Amino acid sequence: MASCSNPDKEVKQEIKIDKEALKNQFIEANKMLAKKENDDMDSYARSHNMNFINTDLGIRYYVYAPSAKGDSIKDKSEITIEYTISLLDGTECYSSKEKGPRTFIVGMEDIESGIHKGVKFLKKGDKAIMLIPSHLAHGLLGDMNKIPPQMPIVYDIHILN
Repeated sequence: MASCSNPDKEVKQEIKIDKEALKNQFIEANKMLAKKENDDMDSYARSHNMNFINTDLGIRYYVYAPSAKGDSIKDKSEITIEYTISLLDGTECYSSKEKGPRTFIVGMEDIESGIHKGVKFLKKGDKAIMLIPSHLAHGLLGDMNKIPPQMPIVYDIHILN
C-alpha cells in the first residue's frame, strides 16, 4: 500500500496574527458594549423618572429615602443591607426577602465590586437604587445562574447599619 504523504516531512503552516488589529477590535467591541449599557441605564432612569447621580465609576445611584442622621460608609465598615437585585427589564434575580439581610465588610468580601464602590456614596440608613454596569457586577460571564453575561444590574438597597 502506498501513501501520498511523507511522514518524515512535516508541513508547518505559520499563522501570523496582527496583535495590534486584534487589540483594536476588542477595544472597539468594549466601547460599543459600554455605550449600549450606558444607553440602557439612561433609558431605565428616564422610564422610571428618577434623577440618578452618575459617578466617575459608571455606577448611578438615586437615594429615594435618605437617612436623617446616618454615618457615611467607608472602606472596612461593616454594614448590613436588605436588597433586591434585578435586571434593567425588571426581572427580579435575588432578594434579601428570600435569603435574609446580608452583612459584609466594605472593600473586603466576595460581593459585586460595584456594591463595594457604590455604598460609599451612601449613608447608613439610606434607601437607594443603584445601577451597576456589568464590568462592576458579574462581567463577561454573568453569575452562571440568574444574571446573564454582560448585563448591568439594578440594586434596590436599604443600608440597615
